[in-house]
Amino acid sequence: MSDPALIAPDCTAPAPVGMHAVFAERLIAWQRRHGRHDLPWQNTRDPYRIWLSEIMLQQTQVATVIPYYARFLSRFPDVAALAAANVDDVMALWAGLGYYTRARNLHRCAQVVVAQHGGEFPASPDALATLPGIGRSTAAAIASFAFGARATILDGNVKRVLARIFGIDGFPGDKRVETAMWALAETLMPGADASSAQVSAYTQGLMDLGATLCVRGKPDCAHCPFAAECVANLTGRQRELPVARPKKTIPTRRTWMLILRDGPAVLLERRPPTGIWGGLWSLPEAADEAALAVRAGELGAANTLARLAPLTHTFTHFKLDIEPRVADYDMRAPQGARELRDEESAWVPLDELDAYGVPAPVRKLLEGLKGLKGSLL
Repeated sequence: MSDPALIAPDCTAPAPVGMHAVFAERLIAWQRRHGRHDLPWQNTRDPYRIWLSEIMLQQTQVATVIPYYARFLSRFPDVAALAAANVDDVMALWAGLGYYTRARNLHRCAQVVVAQHGGEFPASPDALATLPGIGRSTAAAIASFAFGARATILDGNVKRVLARIFGIDGFPGDKRVETAMWALAETLMPGADASSAQVSAYTQGLMDLGATLCVRGKPDCAHCPFAAECVANLTGRQRELPVARPKKTIPTRRTWMLILRDGPAVLLERRPPTGIWGGLWSLPEAADEAALAVRAGELGAANTLARLAPLTHTFTHFKLDIEPRVADYDMRAPQGARELRDEESAWVPLDELDAYGVPAPVRKLLEGLKGLKGSLL
């Protein structure tokens, strides 16, 4: 590998001549000896299983994904089964994994594959990237692992690896920096004569290096195959690279939620298909206390709204303060919400929540409700 001093710490720095061949060869050798080889979605060329894992692994750690992956395969063993499923069943299995747009796109993608591709995933990265929820890097990973395609990936782990080894300054989410990283990544690929097994090992090696050694907090530079040439290691800039996202003040939003009880059941409402928790089942809510009281009356609640401890949930771009209120359904009401049971609302026993896609903080509220005994009237 060329002298790292020749690599300018700038996002436009090209890979030194000949670097790509040495980089790929060394990475493949390291992956075969030290990489991960026993993950549930490895050792297969089944594009359905590979696609499912890649979507789940977007912005989510392996340890979290593994049990969800197993449950999905048990319920939906192939793309046809997933395409034919009710979206509520898909969202219920996904609940707790976060970034729920992925689940909606997962279902839509399965339907497109069945309807437009005869149930077979296309083999080329370009064709894969046209499917719902599959971006350029994910498409390349699927094509590499399932079909042995020679395609470049650039996920968060890879950006971190490249930023440190080549001393790339600038926030990787910035378009200029990301474009330069794509160009660099292209030059590092195995040669055109590489076998499909070598290409897959290279792709997996990039992921493994970023996930096991070149981690965010304390990278294990002593065991890295590129430690002797890595700009960040040589200059002590591991904590500085990659450059962090420019800090912004995270706004806080506030909402009031109603837990309306009728015996062992609570009233849930389906959220709009877009926005936070899109398509999931949640609690009736309002923008303030007075508005929630009005909603509660319309839904047939008793006059009393009891306060529960507030809950804060942090999203990527904002914090949500939840003010929960709980009330019993008023059986004396001549006609109220008790008859509600349609596609947008349902009375759900607390022990049947697993059948519904419920956001994690709402589930936490309802789990706490199990210990609240007796009527509130």
